[in-house]
Amino acid sequence: MRLIDVLKPENIKISLHSDNKETAIKELIDLVCDNQMIQDKDSIFNAVIEREKIMTTGVGREVAIPHCKKKDCKNFAIALGIHPAGIDFNSIDNRPVKIIFLLVGPDDNPGMHIRLLSRISRLIAKETLRETLLLAVNPTDVYNQIREEEEKYFENAS
Repeated sequence: MRLIDVLKPENIKISLHSDNKETAIKELIDLVCDNQMIQDKDSIFNAVIEREKIMTTGVGREVAIPHCKKKDCKNFAIALGIHPAGIDFNSIDNRPVKIIFLLVGPDDNPGMHIRLLSRISRLIAKETLRETLLLAVNPTDVYNQIREEEEKYFENAS
């Protein structure tokens, strides 16, 4: 499964309004729940925050990948938020986070959950992609950039 099979332009927000980790996560959960027909925002939020308590998902390089698995979730959903100024996410490199991918998925498919996390991590490791995402002017630009990078990266990896 490709990221672009799960990430939709309507689940991308290029200017998060949040000033902290919790409200940024809520903004992304709102996108996923409104556009993917995933229910129970509070339950998803609690699951993501519980996961954050285990270890920060601020993976460094101004990126965070909060995620959770839910029993009542039938499909995978990804939301992407950009916060140009950055917010504190307790990242492993102590830098503010500007790019946040939220992954929500069913708890009965941990292998796919890990594969999607891995795809996000590999793509976002490219500095040029991170820079391009931060300069995007609309969600479609972000989506197209991720699609192009994913096609290049995984075509070359085959």
